[in-house]
Amino acid sequence: MNVPLTRSVSSKRRPIIKSLSLGLNEALRLTLEGVKPLPAEQVALVDSVGRTAASELFALVDSPSTDASLKDGYAVISREVAHATAQDPVRLRLLGAMAAGAERKDILIKPGTTVRVLTGARIPSGADAVVPEEGVRREEGDVMIETSAEPGANILPRGTDVSFRTCILRSGRHISPGMAGLLAAAGHSKIPVFRNPVVGIIGTGDEIVQPGEPLTEGKLYASNIMTLAGWCNRYRMKSLMTIVRDDHDAIFRALERLSGETDAVITSGGAWTGDRDMLARVLAGLGWKEVFHRIRIGPGKAVGFGTLDEKPVFILPGGPPSNLMGFLQIALPGLLALSGHESPGLPRINARLASQLKGRDQDWTDFFFGTLELDDGMPTFHPLIDPSRLRSIAEATAVASIPEGQDCLLEGSIIPVQLLE
Repeated sequence: MNVPLTRSVSSKRRPIIKSLSLGLNEALRLTLEGVKPLPAEQVALVDSVGRTAASELFALVDSPSTDASLKDGYAVISREVAHATAQDPVRLRLLGAMAAGAERKDILIKPGTTVRVLTGARIPSGADAVVPEEGVRREEGDVMIETSAEPGANILPRGTDVSFRTCILRSGRHISPGMAGLLAAAGHSKIPVFRNPVVGIIGTGDEIVQPGEPLTEGKLYASNIMTLAGWCNRYRMKSLMTIVRDDHDAIFRALERLSGETDAVITSGGAWTGDRDMLARVLAGLGWKEVFHRIRIGPGKAVGFGTLDEKPVFILPGGPPSNLMGFLQIALPGLLALSGHESPGLPRINARLASQLKGRDQDWTDFFFGTLELDDGMPTFHPLIDPSRLRSIAEATAVASIPEGQDCLLEGSIIPVQLLE
């Protein structure tokens, strides 16, 4: 869900909500209210791609810096060639040639004369049109114009691409490669961007093992934290990962260390109320400010959010679908808000449902992993039904949802879906 970025409120005024009936929209609103962008930094223009602008930027120059030719051809006075044809050409005396960036800055065109101009060249003084070379033939050193040209024909006026002092980039805007090119044309070489967060990711559980280590019976590799770190990497956020056993003191030390070394912390596993689910208790001992812990989404209901030393902390359940969905719907928007994104969250498009979707009840938001197939110009969403939770996650390219107030979406319905790729 894309929600406009809302600046944070002070910690003293931030609402502390522990209700078990919190809906998705309210949870997302509270998350974004509880996160403020990190400080800005200056980076080289090429390094700004993929980052978020931290201030408005205005054009420092006009681009082009002068009226320029759009084609190879001949600069003319348009009224002199208004009736030129192949059968009745207009003869003009050639004064010289001008190329883009050439040292010779100008040649004055008077009636009866012309100047050859190459693409990008400055328009000579006195000229108000360019006749392309295919409409011209040379004869005994003169130029025979065989086609007419309206005033302004084939001329790119000064400042057409970028006009001096106009705003070309707003704060919170994602900087694309095309935007970097526009910024270069506007005269910028250093760009203020919001700093990307360093994210601490803690995987908890006696059963999980670091990938690459020997796997003994009853153990499993820590796939969740690898998935979460991969998502952080996609958005150019550095991640620090660690695995801790189900031990209060071990979790306490890991949280204390990572909260001091990072800008935000995500915990994976131990999120609920079982005997070994102790994340919320440990965080309480560290003095975190809980905003919520449990929302009406499936999978992912045990997701939680709060702050520790004014830094965001996201609690995620350990089951892979719940873990990833809690991340995508709550933690990822929060991290993107920390990076300064004006509309933090996954991009959305409309798609047609390939088959009916049924939810648990109308009080919940139910999510479904699926794939998209292009069909008659509109993508079709196919829900993934696979006993392997991890394979479904790996193959998914989109997420569909049944919003609160509905318990079913019919086959053929046109619905918004979130894009994973």
